[in-house]
Amino acid sequence: MDNSLIIALDFANRNEVEQFLQPFNGKQLFVKVGMELFYQEGPEIVHYLKGNGHRIFLDLKLHDIPNTVKSAMKGLARLECDLVNVHAAGGKEMMRAALEGLDEGTAAGRMRPSCIAVTQLTSTSEDQMNKEQLISVPLETSVLHYASLAKEAGLDGVVCSAWEAKPIREKLGDSFYTVTPGIRMEEDNTGDQKRIATPEFARDAGVSSIVVGRSITRSTDPVNSYEKWLDAWRRVQL
Repeated sequence: MDNSLIIALDFANRNEVEQFLQPFNGKQLFVKVGMELFYQEGPEIVHYLKGNGHRIFLDLKLHDIPNTVKSAMKGLARLECDLVNVHAAGGKEMMRAALEGLDEGTAAGRMRPSCIAVTQLTSTSEDQMNKEQLISVPLETSVLHYASLAKEAGLDGVVCSAWEAKPIREKLGDSFYTVTPGIRMEEDNTGDQKRIATPEFARDAGVSSIVVGRSITRSTDPVNSYEKWLDAWRRVQL
């Protein structure tokens, strides 16, 4: 999963996904299926994407009592996605239960999906976190705390902004994945994201994988846009 560019398939239905993927001519991609798409199309959208050779980040952000999350993950493991996630705010017991479910649901001889935890959404500002979540510490402190809980629970990494990736790596090690949305080129619209960063900043911070959505999916030439993003991401790594 390291150094991956993940395309967020934030579409309403399978037809839109097929239209987007058609110009890629069988190129194998790493794609993110979120709630919008999965709740409309269900497991069949995962089967379709896997059948076409794509790697999948199933981004459902599970957050419930441990037993419920364990049962849900047991079922999701059978879809053979590459990456799934939970909310770190659910606590260590819930995160451990998620791993137990994945282990139980993964077929013999198969590798279980990697599991990461959402720390603070990249659409959340420090002021919003302080006032609405009543978390009085700095945002970076909250993210580091959640990341530490995730590692203690045995998870593979976290979702965070690029701004927290470096301190997470310094505290928890290079092998602990950091998956970062909110990545924009300097000329891009920020949309509803607040803690955004360029691919250059993300790589300098040691981000493991970036998630890019509208800059590619809403482009008039998505293949060209994808290649430009891939080139920028790879160039930064040299």
